[in-house]
Amino acid sequence: MSKKKVVIGMSGGVDSSVAAWMLKEQGYEVIGLFMKNWEDDDDSEYCSTRQDWIDAASVADVVGVDIEAVNFAAEYKDRVFAEFLREYQAGRTPNPDVLCNAEIKFKAFLDHAMKLGADLIATGHYARVRQNGARFELLKALDSTKDQSYFLHRLNQAQLSKSLFPLGEIAKTEVRKIAEKLKLPNAAKKDSTGICFIGERPFRDFLNRYLSYKPGPMKLDDGTVVGEHVGLSFYTLGQRKGIGIGGLKSRKNADGTSEPWFVARKDIEQNTLYIVQGHDHPWLLSKRLEAGQASWIAGEAPEPRALSAKTRYRQADVACSVQAQGLDRFALDFAEPQWAVTPGQSAVLYDGDVCLGGGIIDSKSGI
Repeated sequence: MSKKKVVIGMSGGVDSSVAAWMLKEQGYEVIGLFMKNWEDDDDSEYCSTRQDWIDAASVADVVGVDIEAVNFAAEYKDRVFAEFLREYQAGRTPNPDVLCNAEIKFKAFLDHAMKLGADLIATGHYARVRQNGARFELLKALDSTKDQSYFLHRLNQAQLSKSLFPLGEIAKTEVRKIAEKLKLPNAAKKDSTGICFIGERPFRDFLNRYLSYKPGPMKLDDGTVVGEHVGLSFYTLGQRKGIGIGGLKSRKNADGTSEPWFVARKDIEQNTLYIVQGHDHPWLLSKRLEAGQASWIAGEAPEPRALSAKTRYRQADVACSVQAQGLDRFALDFAEPQWAVTPGQSAVLYDGDVCLGGGIIDSKSGI
């Protein structure tokens, strides 16, 4: 019987490298695929594509798998980056990793892998897939500190049925140990952070190159103008640093301390940014949100019931109830007010360890 062929996305990072080795150990025929998704300023100090490719090829050599590079930069620009800019221009804060997984890693990459004769694809994501009868379920990784199901919530049955996540069952610390034991050339490489096409460069400088922006008034919750913002696209709800209010006097508490300032609202029509003082200001808290562009892993919305949700990646699950509003929209009501719920980010639903899907937050209601 011939081995099943798995094409794995190898980024040059330690996670996908160890995942490739694990698949080979499990008896699959493994082919590595290095995806080049960005080339606008590839020679800049911030873009690590060249080094990543060298690392991926070196690892493939050590592990003993073939690897090829494929260029998805055109697809990425059309399907991910254009949407990213549209959202920022509209004053929202998008999550390009969610879109990249849905449009590139599990569409363009999956299609390419199937043309290579693959039975399955794999990535170095921390998540799990389980078959339950005829249905495939997306589960959280066993290592809760690394779980990435939040970023994978837009995957559908066809995509999940072809996907393997070898790291879902093991801890990140174990991944590092395996890499060291195998003497992988990237065993000590730092995990990449931030948005892939921005890298470590200053975010505002990057957006400046692509977006038109218009300064406008910065106000307090009582309407007092306290300064000027540089363009609504450059601020996100809950932001504390870099607001540009150095000279603004803070109201003092009884003990003489003062609370920090936060971005609380954006009025797109009036081009006005509102800031408030204090982490628990009512304008920063929401009991309800509505989301669009809903995507359900099972192919249908969950029945109205008590579930849990994340409204940002690094957040603990919070209790909520869901009401579907047709196929494409839903509302969530939270048991406890949620802090800095941000339009453009993903609200992702869970039933225990099972990720049900989610949508893009487009409005919220206060406490």
